Amino acid sequence: KSSVQTIGEEQIQNPYTELLVLKGHQDIVRFLVQIDDCRFASAGDDGIIFLWNAQTGEKLHELHGHTHKITAVAPFSSSDVTEEKTDLIITASADRTVIVWDCTSGRQVQKVSCFHSTVKCLTVLQRLNVWLSGGSDLCVWNRKLDLLCKTSHLTDAGISALVELPKNCVAAAVGKELIIFRLSATNNGSEGWNIIEVKRLVDHQDNISSLVSVNDLTFVTGSHIGELIVWDALDWTKQASECNFWDSSVHPGVQPEIKLSQSPHETSVQHLTSDKECVFAAVGKGIYVYNLQMKRVIACQRTAHDSSVLHIEKLSNRQLISCSEDGSVRIWELREKQQLPAEPVPTGLL
Repeated sequence: KSSVQTIGEEQIQNPYTELLVLKGHQDIVRFLVQIDDCRFASAGDDGIIFLWNAQTGEKLHELHGHTHKITAVAPFSSSDVTEEKTDLIITASADRTVIVWDCTSGRQVQKVSCFHSTVKCLTVLQRLNVWLSGGSDLCVWNRKLDLLCKTSHLTDAGISALVELPKNCVAAAVGKELIIFRLSATNNGSEGWNIIEVKRLVDHQDNISSLVSVNDLTFVTGSHIGELIVWDALDWTKQASECNFWDSSVHPGVQPEIKLSQSPHETSVQHLTSDKECVFAAVGKGIYVYNLQMKRVIACQRTAHDSSVLHIEKLSNRQLISCSEDGSVRIWELREKQQLPAEPVPTGLL
């Protein structure tokens, strides 16, 4: 079959070329975080953080300090222009500790051990110069790792994911609910903060598994049953909703029978990342590229790993990194996108 895409044809293109398979982890790899254009970190159930060269696949450091599995990773670079830039990452573990690491030396910078439950997610709010930890409650910290404030106990399930929104807000995934919180500094001159619950969104039918900010106007959520919802980041209204956005059986050349054998495990949206134009989704063993303007999948790699893909990270170049339950980390190159028509092409049928 010709590889040339004809006008109007909705054939899903596969732009993925596997460049490297990185092995070193002894268990499930759940998290990836980009450090700079050349380096990234991976972490998972073996409790070890590996730092990698994204171009060569060389292992740069092994970071040992946690005694249980890693539960969250985030970049932690300083936003203070007066400071010399240091590439840092922050990790949380089921051992109820959080550690800040220097990515150049591979050494621990700071450690917090005052948590009463496991931290499930971390996010740094550059504009406010604070960072948040989510679990059974939501905590606000400064960069010296001092606790500034926390919410009351939310639920036993706790916060599974966090994303920064405009106007000093964050969205927190708590089961099927999306809770919008607003952060505000106290006016008494101290470094105190308040966390105010603003709204609860209950549009998902199943537990929310991933959140991603696309730009200052849009963020996207994904659930365990394969729902994808696009939200307005300013007023938190639903812009678009797709139940089985990854379901390629609606496209030519794919047999619909494969749907019969799919379990919820294979259709769960494990992770989302974005490049401002598209959302990259880890669904089952595959990676799917969903174009927000066209509202459809425009590319995919249906079997990117031997087991479920748990996290994907888009590099600033045309590369994508993925990690999986199979214990591997893979680096992909995205071939140049084919030119797509700016407007729908008329079919001649009126």
